[in-house]
Amino acid sequence: MAAPASRLCHIAFHVPAGQPLARDLQRLFGFQPLAAREAEGWRQLALRSGDAVFLVNEGSGPGEPLYGLDTRHAVPSATNLCFDVADVGAAALALASRGCRVPVPPVSVRDAQGAATYAVVSSPAGNLSLTVLERAGYRGPFLPGFGPVPSAPGPSWISHVDHLTLVCTPGSSPTLMRWFHDCLGFCHLPLSPGEDPEVGLEVATGSGHGGLRLTALQTPPGTVVPTLVLAESLRGATSSQDQVEQFLDRHQGPGLQHVELYTPNIVEATEGVAMAGGQLLTPPKAYYQQPGKERQILDAGHKPSLLAQQGILLDGNKGKFLLQVFTKSLFAEDTFFLELIQRQGATGFGQGNVRALWQSVQEQVARGQEA
Repeated sequence: MAAPASRLCHIAFHVPAGQPLARDLQRLFGFQPLAAREAEGWRQLALRSGDAVFLVNEGSGPGEPLYGLDTRHAVPSATNLCFDVADVGAAALALASRGCRVPVPPVSVRDAQGAATYAVVSSPAGNLSLTVLERAGYRGPFLPGFGPVPSAPGPSWISHVDHLTLVCTPGSSPTLMRWFHDCLGFCHLPLSPGEDPEVGLEVATGSGHGGLRLTALQTPPGTVVPTLVLAESLRGATSSQDQVEQFLDRHQGPGLQHVELYTPNIVEATEGVAMAGGQLLTPPKAYYQQPGKERQILDAGHKPSLLAQQGILLDGNKGKFLLQVFTKSLFAEDTFFLELIQRQGATGFGQGNVRALWQSVQEQVARGQEA
């Protein structure tokens, strides 16, 4: 591997001036302002909830925003993943030797709290770039060049990023898997026994809507990097676009479709998001009427009526359960969204929940196409 990642520092977004992403992360999801920077036409605001940090780059300056790259993408988007590495200079050389484009070579930034060095690498995943960062010993609240911002105590529903889902074009998952392996040290994480990494896990969703091909990747033990899930669509019998194809169309290419945020209490978090005005996806009514679903929810220690009311999905067995709820898009272009997830011993991604999410989103896609 060229530059083994040891930790996810932050996820960066590019939005136009006035876009409400930063406000919504605070008001709806309990993120708190961490640090800010304004220079050269950019307003950069880092927000945190637990160990999850989002960096919102607002505007479009003449140069590059610190720790990132201005991709000039056509729609608001999650554009950058920033990883801690041991040696940025060595990492940049190794990545370049593997054919990676390094549009921002190593840059050092210093302030009164210490120094950091970073480089930005272009990835083969659409507009998504990767920042490799070396910041050992930095004492500030975020990164050099940013100043602290006042924040009031608020809800703390989220503890960390559980995993990231990257939508890619049909047939490209094996190529992306090899790239993330060779460049950052990600390895295939089987989602089913005996799974072929070149094939991944195929989740058929029924009703002629095709389904999903999922390939999960993880870094070696001892690192603090979320699982990366590659998702591509399996064509069904219908001619209408499925939700993955719709993302590729509206996002104008592959990209980060959603971020899964871990919460230790999904019922409390979902209630808080809904009361703040956050919009959540509604699963199909039939989901909670499946044979054995009520018993499954009771076995997990939850009330079926409450989960149904809040739209929380639950999957699992033998004492290991996974609970999930999904937001609607945070952007008007109907692309990027968030997921809240709670694990009760489960380590997978809930195939039954994947089907339910697919069907609920597909119903909304169909209604939109009929309008």
